[in-house]
Amino acid sequence: MKNEIKILIFSDTHSLHGKLEFPNDIDISIFAGDAGTYRSPIMNVNGILDFIDWYASVPNIKHKIWISGNHDTSVQAGLVDAKKLSEEKGLIYLQHESCNVEGIEFFGSPYTPTFGVGWAFNVPRYKIKDYWDEIPLSTEILITHGGPEKIGGLNIVEEGHDVGCTELMHVLLNKLPNLKIFCQGHIHEGYGYYEENGKLFINASVLNRDYKLVNKPFIITFNLTEKKVISINT
Repeated sequence: MKNEIKILIFSDTHSLHGKLEFPNDIDISIFAGDAGTYRSPIMNVNGILDFIDWYASVPNIKHKIWISGNHDTSVQAGLVDAKKLSEEKGLIYLQHESCNVEGIEFFGSPYTPTFGVGWAFNVPRYKIKDYWDEIPLSTEILITHGGPEKIGGLNIVEEGHDVGCTELMHVLLNKLPNLKIFCQGHIHEGYGYYEENGKLFINASVLNRDYKLVNKPFIITFNLTEKKVISINT
């Protein structure tokens, strides 16, 4: 096993995944949700299936992890069995569950506080704490589609309130002692990263607010022995 690996993080492709290009020296890739575009689960199916086929075809990446987002309505509706298809094609799909890859403990969840009407994996704010309490304390890299409030400007304020999740912020800062990297998407204009108390917080949305592909995936060099981030680039 190598001492240092490279992890590529991206999110929110909304059917534009085919326009992305990745370098050849990536060990693990992480997609933080919103492969699809349409609110209608039926109309959403082809976009998700195409994403899965594309992601599986990307060369020279040993481990490919992904979660759904609120735009992936066909997955929540059961019209696309993301877990089964991913396993068949060598991908790792996480739907509020853990996996261990290269000795790193991952947890991935598609859930977000309710955001609009008719979207996938939305949970009322008064209930979402129950989901975050299920994140294992051993988690070292956490992937959720939506993000916490008030961390590094990775979410936005609309109609006077931060659209991020208060309960998730509390968990990230206080309840995950082994956390090294947190990945999200969802809020396109929150693209960027922020470091606090030895933890790296990333919004990896590759599309901007106008749904144009202008942002680049983040590439992290991670030391497996010391379990820490060495560098972050785009």
